[in-house]
Amino acid sequence: MWDLPAPVLAGSAGLLIGIILGVAARMGDFCTLGAIESAAYGGDQRRARLWGVVLGIAILTLFGADALGFALISESPYHQIVFNPFAAVFGGLVFGYGMALAGNCGFGALIRLGGGDLRSFLIVIIMAIAGFITLAGPLSPLRVALFPEVETTVPQGFAHAFARLTDLPPLLFAAPIALGLIWVALRHPDLRGNRATIGWSVIVGLAIAGAFIATSALHRATLDAVPVEGFTFTVPLGRAILYLMTASAGGLNFAIGSVLGVVLGAALAAAWRRRFRWEACEDPRELGRQVAGASLMGVGGVIAMGCSVGQGASAMATLSYSAPVVFLSIVVGALLGLRQLLRGFQSV
Repeated sequence: MWDLPAPVLAGSAGLLIGIILGVAARMGDFCTLGAIESAAYGGDQRRARLWGVVLGIAILTLFGADALGFALISESPYHQIVFNPFAAVFGGLVFGYGMALAGNCGFGALIRLGGGDLRSFLIVIIMAIAGFITLAGPLSPLRVALFPEVETTVPQGFAHAFARLTDLPPLLFAAPIALGLIWVALRHPDLRGNRATIGWSVIVGLAIAGAFIATSALHRATLDAVPVEGFTFTVPLGRAILYLMTASAGGLNFAIGSVLGVVLGAALAAAWRRRFRWEACEDPRELGRQVAGASLMGVGGVIAMGCSVGQGASAMATLSYSAPVVFLSIVVGALLGLRQLLRGFQSV
């Protein structure tokens, strides 16, 4: 197997684990904006508390694998770039506000696209274009000037900081946090009684950790040709589109495989539940909001170095400094956007 080219190995890993993530997210109703909206306006914390199970399992699995030598957390991008609080807050707020306008994040759009929602296809395309405009296009010089990314050899994570101070393994810091998150989540009676939802949440958490474990193994096997990375869905959307247009020029990697895998996994789950149906936008105002929201998510996701899944799940699983700041900013931005939308609807 290791005789295959490194891009093929990485892309295959992304595809397979992405399928698992797509199936589990669709079956378990895992959605960032849906969880925020339900908790804030529906009085239902069940979907929000699902994050406790997902993150707890991801943290425990990833740091356990790291302790056994199967994962390289300190080699992940979230630990190799100096934490920039201004970029984290600004990017997170912009992303969260855009997520509310669009009605979904990039990952959620891929899940819905797998179920036949053509509105989500538009979100994916616009978000991908806006992300690349910010990453390597006309907005790139401004982004670099305002939010410079500085590489470091000091892991940018809480557990690793604890390890440096105490000479104890990072797992001893991570494990209580993981178990605490799971405990808080399972205190909710409606969630505790739904074993199927808990099971799918566990699989999502394992997939989040599995991305790092798989790329860590490939990183070693290919002599660093494959970078250590987790799931994120801002820049990878653009990379996937470029790959589909220019595959003969190469460029396959884990991120591209993961995008295709999530859509395929969501489609399989939708077909299994007999919920696949074509949907399109019938309201021009809704279309305008989705275009604006997707554009903001592309910009904010690049500045914050991750989306609601990239920072909220993958980076959080590594206990990076940036993860809680970005994720909290995304939640605040989403709440501001939802509040504005509700006021607008009330005034019509």
